[in-house]
Amino acid sequence: MTTTPILTMREITRRFGSFYALKGVDLTVYPGEVHALMGENGAGKSTLMKILAGAYSASSGEIRIDGKACDIKGPKEALAAGITLIYQEINLAPNLTVAENIFLGSEISRGGMVKRRQMADEAQQVINRLGAQFSANDLVSRLSIAEQQQVEIARALHRNSRILVMDEPTAALSNRETEQLFALIKRLRNDGMAIIYISHRMAEVYELSDRVSVLRDGQYVGSLTRENLNASELVRMMVGRPLSDLFNKDRNIPLGDIRLAVNHLGDGKKCTPAAWWCGQGNRWAGGVSGRRTQRTGTAYFWRTQA
Repeated sequence: MTTTPILTMREITRRFGSFYALKGVDLTVYPGEVHALMGENGAGKSTLMKILAGAYSASSGEIRIDGKACDIKGPKEALAAGITLIYQEINLAPNLTVAENIFLGSEISRGGMVKRRQMADEAQQVINRLGAQFSANDLVSRLSIAEQQQVEIARALHRNSRILVMDEPTAALSNRETEQLFALIKRLRNDGMAIIYISHRMAEVYELSDRVSVLRDGQYVGSLTRENLNASELVRMMVGRPLSDLFNKDRNIPLGDIRLAVNHLGDGKKCTPAAWWCGQGNRWAGGVSGRRTQRTGTAYFWRTQA
């Protein structure tokens, strides 16, 4: 990894009225690295990246690309500086082909006529570089979410982007699609691209990141290199207290009379039968684990003191 940063953000502040979404945030990113950006919801991660991509303007602070000050007033300036942000919500035109999406806003034309064949040929070269299985002439509406992400990455490569920001890219992907995305990210990193990766998932950060920076309450907390990564320290940086302080150690919770009992609840097919009960004076919290492509998921419950 080179010692010269491709991106330096210094003292970035963003204010909405009297509320500070960001306050004096620093971020340094190098070519050929995956730099994870972590923090709780509302920590300011997406706001910082929107400033980098020109969707927001900073109230104060400085952005430097290759050591030179860069005044990013909007998305056009960000793209010209080689910055592409892939949002969690796919930002493509589903009624257009892959090639038309890749060239959207920069179509090749001559004499007022769009040269679609040339666009398709050039787009296909980028698609082949990614190792994608779809064609430049396919409609985006017929692609899976994972393939649509690849279209966004192909568009970034076609624009010669050097800084790629990915905001929770695996949120809607299956395990296999996630593995394919990780392989692609590693190839892009090896090609020298700087990738800023926003995620709440610790396993993804461990697998991909060369460095991790943490934001908390709109402020920069610190950074860890890959060899210094550990879950306890990351959680402490994100929430401001040790991991051991986050859980109730009192095991003598009164059970109370049973008010709700569920036994062998399932659909007889994919959903494993579940059972739980709730006593008087107790609260139950729960979550659902399942993928968007499956009809069922697994429910997890735990008891907390009332």
